[in-house]
Parts: sequence; structure tokens; C-alpha cells
Amino acid sequence: MSTLAAEPLFEQLVAIRRQLHAHPELSHEEVETTAAIRGWLSEAGIRIADYPLRTGVVAEVGRGGPIVAIRADIDALPVQEETGLPFASRIPGKMHACGHDFHTAAVLGAALLLKEREAELKGTVRFLFQPAEEKAKGAAQVIASGALEGVSAIFGLHNKPDLPVGTIGIKAGPLMAAADGFIVEVKGLGTHAAVPEAGIDPIVASAHIITALQSIVSRNVGALDGAVVSVTRLNSGTAWNVIADQAVFDGTLRTFDEKVRTKVRERFEQIVTGVGAALGAEATVRWLDGPPAVVNDPVWAEQSAATAKALGLQVVEPTPSPAGEDFSFYLRQVPGSFFFLGTSGPQEWHHPAFDVDERALPIGASFFASLAVDALVRLSE
Repeated sequence: MSTLAAEPLFEQLVAIRRQLHAHPELSHEEVETTAAIRGWLSEAGIRIADYPLRTGVVAEVGRGGPIVAIRADIDALPVQEETGLPFASRIPGKMHACGHDFHTAAVLGAALLLKEREAELKGTVRFLFQPAEEKAKGAAQVIASGALEGVSAIFGLHNKPDLPVGTIGIKAGPLMAAADGFIVEVKGLGTHAAVPEAGIDPIVASAHIITALQSIVSRNVGALDGAVVSVTRLNSGTAWNVIADQAVFDGTLRTFDEKVRTKVRERFEQIVTGVGAALGAEATVRWLDGPPAVVNDPVWAEQSAATAKALGLQVVEPTPSPAGEDFSFYLRQVPGSFFFLGTSGPQEWHHPAFDVDERALPIGASFFASLAVDALVRLSE
């Protein structure tokens, strides 16, 4: 097992992370972030590959042989920062509240480490600095650009605030959920609120539909399978004395197994249309297809754990997260693994006071670099 140490890069990686943190850019807007990453790579003499991406960067270390890929996401969130940090976001309403600045700095660190040993590599390491993860669009764009062609294995990570620094969560199989959205439109017949019998109340119909939807998980999903059905918004009406002719509600489904995902969506549609019709309303569903579940390849999950243990990290089997992650699109094309790196954070992802313990930066860089070396050796055997 390889053990590349990134501690000498600590101050440099902290500076990179803090610069990114202070200048967050939302999905598809990562122009300055892209320029900064290209600059750091060029300064280190790391080759930047030419792929048709408006934002995001693809770079390589090594030449010839098998190719492994390492991915970092680079976009931020529309969140007003409340950390009070001296390097807090300078852009009102935008924040790296999910730690993508941390991911980017860690992967840049891995690139710097591998550049120092480029002549020893038994293949090529391709770095994917991906845009638009928060919109679940960036991975598909990278794949469409051709940047995944020739890749034999791919690796990625997400910081995990509830794991301590020095701990890494790795498991085979499902790690993060498929994240689908839905918009349900319920059409009734408007009338005066004092004479409801003259119309069809879309709010009452929506209430019955929403209540019935809660039976999906309790009665159609096995106790050992995971699923979440959440209605998060309901809109209808314009006045206190008028029954509207339409209601709209939306929310999300989260599942870890593709068969369960299909079953839940089918049952969801049956309930929406059936309950709506029983109450005289016409109810339809529009799906917002999100990323599928992140499902780790068992071989590469095992290799990842072995590399982590060789680095002295505490390896744990994490509880799967119901959050979505578009790294899943890569894993549908190429085997690999995705893992959680402990960052001892004060708040969960997407919170305005989210932060990471920067001592985890060299750990992430060392782990990625060492895993790339070990993967290339394995692929070359």
C-alpha cells in the first residue's frame, strides 16, 4: 500500500480552501473558480486536458497505462453565510455550505502529491473538477464531454461533519440515495366557500392524497429497505372565502435501491390519480428526475478501505445518507467508490453555519493520492 504524506502542503491547502470559500459561485456560474483551479494546476506544471466544458476543469498526471479518475465538485449554494469566519463568503446569499471548497482543495493536494511522483506512476490519474453538483447536472456534462472515456476506476468523497477528523466511512453497495422530486397538480372546480357542494375542493383532495402517500413507506417498502416520501410545499387559493379550482404540492422521494425506487414511484402515481379521482378531482404527477443512488463497487470499496488503513485512518462502515449526490452517474459508467471523510464539523451540510476542520485537508489529499497509486498498481497487474 502507498502512503503519500500531504502534511507539508497543509498551509497551501488551507490557503486554497479559504480563497475558494470566500468567493463561492453557484452551479453553472463557476467561472472564477474554474480560472483559479486552472491557475493552481498550471503553476504546478500539471497538464490540463482539453474537454468542452464551460466551467470545470479536467487535468492529468502521468502518461499512458490504465486511467483512474478522482472527482471534486466545485459549486456553492444559495445560502447566506453565518459562520463569522474571517474568510467567510464575500458574496451575499452565496456560500460553500456543503464543503465543496474542501473537496476541491483536497483533490488539488492529491494532484500536487502525484505530480511529484509522476515518473513512478503505473498509469494516468485524471482529475475531474466538476461543476453543478448541487443541481445534479454536472456529472452528466462531464460524461458528455468525453472526460470519462478510458477511465477504469473512479473515486470521490464527501466531507462528513459528524465523523471525527482521522475517520473515513467506506462501504460496499448503496451509500447515498436516489433523489427524485415531484410536482403534483390537483384540478378541482372553484366555487364560493359557503357553497362547497357546487364545486370540487382541490385542497381537500390534496390533503387526502398527501395523507395516503404516507402509506407508501409503511405499507409498500420492506422494513430492511430505505425510502422517504416528503411533501414540502402546498399552494392553493387566493382568498379566505373562495374555494380555488387548483392546488399544487411538491416534495421529494429518496430511495437506495433501483427496484424500490421504481415501485415507490409507481405506487405514488396510483395514489395521486386514484385518490384524486375518488374525490372528483383530476390529479397528475410531474417528476423531477434526480441522480440515482450512489452504489459503491465492492472491489474498489475494499481497496479504498485497505489504503485508508495503511495511512492509519480509522475506517468505519457509515450509515447510508438519504442525501443525493450526482457522483452516482459516474458509477453507472465506471466502477469505483465514494466515501465519507470525517471533518468534525459544527453543523450539517447546507446549514448557514457549516464549516470543516481544516486538519482533514492533508488527510483527504494523502488518501486520494495513495488510493490512485494503489489502484493503478492493481489495474496494471
